[in-house]
Amino acid sequence: MAFLFPRGDARCATPSRSRSVSFYAAATALFLAGFAQNAFAQFENVQLVPIADINTVVDISHAGDTRLFFTRQTGTVRVYLDGGLLAEPFLDLSGTVNTFGGEQGLLGLAFHPDYAENGFFYVNYTDSSDATVIARYSVDAADPNRADPSSGVTLMTIPQPFTNHNGGQIKFGPDGYLYIGMGDGGSGGDPTCRAQKPDELLGKMLRLDVDQNVDTPPYYGIPADNPFVGNQDYHPEIWATGLRNPWRFSFDRETGDMFIGDVGQNAREEISWQPANSAGGENYGWDRMEGFACFENDQSCPMDTPPCDDPSITLPIIDYTHTSNGGGCASVTGGYMYRGRTALSLVGWYLYADYCSGNLWAARPVGEQWQTRRLNDGGPLPQLSGTATFGEDIDGDVYIRNGGAIYRFTEACPYPAATLVPYWNQTLTSGCLNGFVDVLDLVAGI
Repeated sequence: MAFLFPRGDARCATPSRSRSVSFYAAATALFLAGFAQNAFAQFENVQLVPIADINTVVDISHAGDTRLFFTRQTGTVRVYLDGGLLAEPFLDLSGTVNTFGGEQGLLGLAFHPDYAENGFFYVNYTDSSDATVIARYSVDAADPNRADPSSGVTLMTIPQPFTNHNGGQIKFGPDGYLYIGMGDGGSGGDPTCRAQKPDELLGKMLRLDVDQNVDTPPYYGIPADNPFVGNQDYHPEIWATGLRNPWRFSFDRETGDMFIGDVGQNAREEISWQPANSAGGENYGWDRMEGFACFENDQSCPMDTPPCDDPSITLPIIDYTHTSNGGGCASVTGGYMYRGRTALSLVGWYLYADYCSGNLWAARPVGEQWQTRRLNDGGPLPQLSGTATFGEDIDGDVYIRNGGAIYRFTEACPYPAATLVPYWNQTLTSGCLNGFVDVLDLVAGI
């Protein structure tokens, strides 16, 4: 068993770096007595606290400050500031976006890493022709809580043959480039194998340098280290291939690793992982594979498409079957590796959910495998509904849409610090201890 010991946060007692022998001895005695195991069941105090009632939210973002921005599929972006929603929207594209299909609309928002200086942000939406549009807008020079609606310029317009599998997430990576998750174009089973075709942008992860051609079309350039630069068979924007519908993806703010929640077909849902030091070019397997399982040998795929289980295919780190999810509908919503401050027992666990069932999981690497734990299967959290997106604020705290509201992950104070006072040869500055840290790290002085 891995012994765990609490570490303080801003609201709870924080031990000084000066440790006494009596403290170490007491800590050891507590662990040997089973104290930690009984008093600190890791997730039992995790809670979801509602912060805002707002429906159709598909993206939760920040702009490098304490505000949150809620992107609504219906076409508006709302600002959450000082505990409430501002009355006027930050951006209103409801007259521009097409929400006719259930997977269409305003689907993604990303603020430029230098937003405080240049005021640029980017959106992903469906237009009246069912195409995916990637556009840039600017903040209003006179009002930081309003965008300038006349400032829009279009970077990309990508035709969509069907109304589903649009992807929708856009994110700036730790390298400063803009990543765009594109679905396979829709219908079912990727009927023309677009995800494997190098001359198609559908079914791919794209990577753009938006600091090139800032003032002239196409308002972006190609990063010199994109994996297919110079290969005439590929669009140079392509970073990775073989995706079905990467609805939500994120970057670990501590490591830079990418996590991709890729919605499955009829049997399996998956989470894929790309390390921060990747050179790109991964093939995530669709439609040869669905999760860890073979899907089909599509004869419309290019001749050099790898067969099922070929070692050149990058398998997911996690998948789950529709049967294990309760049967029927299943649709994975990728979340975040938790690095926040309000629920310290989740630190180092990746959070993800299923839109249909409302199941919520946490996962972490253990050796070469990923350990998963359901958080609302008789555990601390309730069954959820309509979990369309997660979000992260400037401090790394994580939020989730649950039905028509936004909730924040937090944690009740698990054990009063006063209980430990007899064992702690120092002054405690508040009445609670929270979070978990390996006892060997604690003793080492962390």
